[in-house]
Amino acid sequence: MSSKTSPTRRDLLKLAAVAPAVAPMLALPTAARAKIGAPTGGNPAHFSFTLGDTKLTVISDGYFSLPLNMFGINATPEEVQAFMVAHYLPTDSNYSHTNHLLVEKGDQKLLVDVGSGHRFFDTAGRLAANLDAIGIGLDDITHVVITHAHPDHIWGIRDEFDEPLFPSAEYTLGQVEHDYWMQDGLVDRVAPEDQQFVLGAVNSITADGVDWRLLTDQDEVIPGVTVIDTPGHTPGHMSVLITDGDQSLLALGDSMNHAWMNFAHPDWYNSSDTDGPLAAETRKRLLDMAVADRIPVLGYHFPFPGVGHVMAEGDSYRFIPALWQF
Repeated sequence: MSSKTSPTRRDLLKLAAVAPAVAPMLALPTAARAKIGAPTGGNPAHFSFTLGDTKLTVISDGYFSLPLNMFGINATPEEVQAFMVAHYLPTDSNYSHTNHLLVEKGDQKLLVDVGSGHRFFDTAGRLAANLDAIGIGLDDITHVVITHAHPDHIWGIRDEFDEPLFPSAEYTLGQVEHDYWMQDGLVDRVAPEDQQFVLGAVNSITADGVDWRLLTDQDEVIPGVTVIDTPGHTPGHMSVLITDGDQSLLALGDSMNHAWMNFAHPDWYNSSDTDGPLAAETRKRLLDMAVADRIPVLGYHFPFPGVGHVMAEGDSYRFIPALWQF
């Protein structure tokens, strides 16, 4: 833990419980002139594009806000504050989108992560409804890839009746990630503020009706979709590489979770990272890979739809949002 004051996972869970009450406060930036307001009627929650002959759709599970002092904990608070001001961002909180990737190849429909359902923030848990809005039923999903077992990525694996949300899907998870959370007695060895995260992960992994295929680095889930080891945020975090012909896209999961900070300061890490220095090392490797091979990326917590390119700028990088096509 950093010597700086940073919220614990207990704080995060308390925040989730009172999110409806505190959301208006968290949403207030100190520089009000840099803020634009939410729409009165909502915005579209999906964005479709193609990669060769593969259809890709980004689908939102909603959003949540987290205290800013969870971010860049190995930098000074003054540095983080100055960075946010310079980028026209709130200086007290971070508004996190939740961008799920749906990959459609022939009859196969693969979904990356399942969101948090009704078990985390009230502003999230919208994945099923947003899939339905584009004509995708829960039975239509044939494959699910879980990048890691944090609440906003796996707690939505069960519906309100504790049945698998996607009853026809093959569920996949990294072997290392599975083994970490399923260690005997792990819940008794972690700090008290981490225990609910362990219990939530175990309850999700052991959900009735969910059978797991456990993956290792470079394993193929379906033709053209492979996983790669990207540890640090969690011990067994994996990202997902989609390839069609000579075109590729990298779904980052939480190996990067801030579309400005992670690029300008890839060495900064967060209190939610299990191993901060390893998370930074993994991030630099992915950024270099994206630049060298000109691979577009999808950030789970980037501003919706979260798809863009990586440009090198000296020792740092810049996220360039992809050009929308109508």
